[in-house]
Amino acid sequence: MPIAAAYRDIRVLMIGLIALLGLAFAAQGLSAAAPTAAMPTTGAEADAAAAGDASGDAAGAGEGEAAYEHLGPEWIKGQPTSFEEDPWKSMTFQDQYTDDGQYALGMNMYILTPVIVLISAFVFFLLLVVVVRYRRREGREPSRTTHNTLVEVIWTIVPVLILIAIAVPSITLLARQYKTAPEDAITIKATGYQWYWGYTYADNGGFEVISNMMPLEEAEANGLPGHLAVDNRMVVPVGVPLRIQTIGADVIHSFAVPSLWFKLDAIPGRLNERVLTINEPGIYYGQCSELCGARHAYMPIAIEAVPMDKWRQWVLSKGGSFGEDAEVDEDANVQAPASAMEGAPAAGDGLTAADDGNAPSTPVDTGVAEEATAAE
Repeated sequence: MPIAAAYRDIRVLMIGLIALLGLAFAAQGLSAAAPTAAMPTTGAEADAAAAGDASGDAAGAGEGEAAYEHLGPEWIKGQPTSFEEDPWKSMTFQDQYTDDGQYALGMNMYILTPVIVLISAFVFFLLLVVVVRYRRREGREPSRTTHNTLVEVIWTIVPVLILIAIAVPSITLLARQYKTAPEDAITIKATGYQWYWGYTYADNGGFEVISNMMPLEEAEANGLPGHLAVDNRMVVPVGVPLRIQTIGADVIHSFAVPSLWFKLDAIPGRLNERVLTINEPGIYYGQCSELCGARHAYMPIAIEAVPMDKWRQWVLSKGGSFGEDAEVDEDANVQAPASAMEGAPAAGDGLTAADDGNAPSTPVDTGVAEEATAAE
């Protein structure tokens, strides 16, 4: 029949259109994944600016230790919200502090949510019409309609348009998230251990910071969130592209910080990488989001984003260096610590009460060791 033939032609055209759109989006993703131009205030510029400060490792470290102060609880920005504090916010996304996160949040609010609401309302309306209009009645003749070409054309074209409306921003977001980091981005490697994190600053001498969960009593006493506060934070500069690399030392972990729209698996024997640029100074909390053993819930992530000058002070306080003075000790990162306690920094290396009152001077038991041992 002519109508049936026309319907088949329309379906062929729709399939061809979808294929062309798929090729176009794939090309867009590949182009977005190409190396990007250098951004202002990058790691290389920071290295050049800090080269003079790095002269004399011992003296520089002492000056940095005395000058640097960690951010206090008033700087906390990225953390979950309880239902008592804000019922609506506790059920939706955290505030976003990266460009990718803000883009994803806008896509969810202005594209996905309206599409979902409209489709759901339309489907429920049709169900109501069918229930009321076509319910069983005495003496009613059942419909003998077998097909409707117009309706079939509509339900073929409309879903294609909906998929296109969702696919365009989705593929754009994927391309933004997985673009290649600039060559002069600052490299930080996050290593997942059972059950704590280690942060290696490869561009600044290769020193590693071990981060354990802070005991609940101490976190509460210092105004910090329980199960999220740590003894040593991952300190990074704000507004600078960071090349975050993740790897697992034992089992699969996952480095996830919701308020930065960042999640990257840490897999043993495989180095994953993504670029991250934080827009505002502050403290941002996350957690391991891959079940990794008995104490999986006790290895939080705390990122402290500070201005570049403060970050240079912190690097010097850890004995790090900049530019050509940065000599990586490769042997220091080959052997993983045997446990969180053995691998933790010595007294005075981490956040101390003298710094800002937010953390202990030495790593301590989190209070769940006996419970974890019993569970194992």
